[in-house]
Amino acid sequence: MRPALRRLWLRLHRWIGLSLGLVLSLVALTGASLIVLKPLDRTVNPALFSAPAPQASPVSLDAVRQALVTRYGPQASFTLRPPREPAETLWVHVRGSWDGTAYVDPATARILGDRGEYEGLANFLFELHSSLLLGDAGRPLMACLALAYFFLMASGLALWWPSNWKAAWTLRFKAGLTASLFDLHRFGGSVLGVLIAISVFSGAYMAWKPLSGFVTLLAGDTATLPPKVAPWQGSGAPLNAMTNSALGLFPGARVGYVQLPAQPTRPVRFRLKLPNDPHPNGLTSVWFHPGTGEILAVHRWNQLEAGAHANSYIYPLHTGVLGGVWHEVANALLGLTLSCLGATGVWLWSRRRRRAVAQHRSTRAQPGTREA
Repeated sequence: MRPALRRLWLRLHRWIGLSLGLVLSLVALTGASLIVLKPLDRTVNPALFSAPAPQASPVSLDAVRQALVTRYGPQASFTLRPPREPAETLWVHVRGSWDGTAYVDPATARILGDRGEYEGLANFLFELHSSLLLGDAGRPLMACLALAYFFLMASGLALWWPSNWKAAWTLRFKAGLTASLFDLHRFGGSVLGVLIAISVFSGAYMAWKPLSGFVTLLAGDTATLPPKVAPWQGSGAPLNAMTNSALGLFPGARVGYVQLPAQPTRPVRFRLKLPNDPHPNGLTSVWFHPGTGEILAVHRWNQLEAGAHANSYIYPLHTGVLGGVWHEVANALLGLTLSCLGATGVWLWSRRRRRAVAQHRSTRAQPGTREA
């Protein structure tokens, strides 16, 4: 590489790394922390996550809905996550005048407790990791961070690309701290950069919906939209009947989520986890009329448009669920590696900066040197 071009790549790599790269490192560190903190949160908060009577028969979802409406008001929307283990509580994501998660006893529909959207360390770190505490406004920024990482990876590989391949894999641990960190920064970015890129891209894909739409457009597919609901009057249809109808369509499936919108002109959505669906929450949707309980549409996970279908693999790939516990460990280590790349990059820059300042002061202090 020509010296002038190398200097340009180095400057771009350095300044993008010192700006967006630091935020990217924070996102990576919080993601790695969540792999440990989420199960730890369940352990230290049994009153929220452990059902008081794990062997009891579950109460109807209609009783749960009534308890939620009584607590949070009829204008709130609810997303119910039924227990997936015998000893689990039922979790409800609430959106309305109060945003957060309610934890319900599945045997009695009693609300055991709730936590705000940013309440608790695990919740706070998740919001920081997924949107930088900016809500929907943070989603496009996550895509920008992903683009910044891909440029950092490409420019880093260009700067690292060796003429002597044997020397490229050498780590100078006995040459001092600066040389050691430089080699680790270069080696970690070049060797693990592609694996980190998979995690970065999958996170950005989930955070920013236009990426999914772009994939659908490239594939020549049409986006699947929720069915429309005509205005209706009267009381809502029973959720238990909807549950039986949804599970009757797909024997062997389980309910992943039940989405209950506050608006009467929006359908009730049952997300089902089919046995062959790699997504842990399931992406098969059965849509119901909220007043009559009529099935309005059925969207099977492997028949969705390309952008939505990709989520079946991207979500478990990003979270580590796809490959089990060892995949989760690998994801945590990759997150820590990316965070360390940012930290070592800042340290190396500051070290170089201090040396340049010291050299400049030394030159000015020499006899016969005049001020410019």
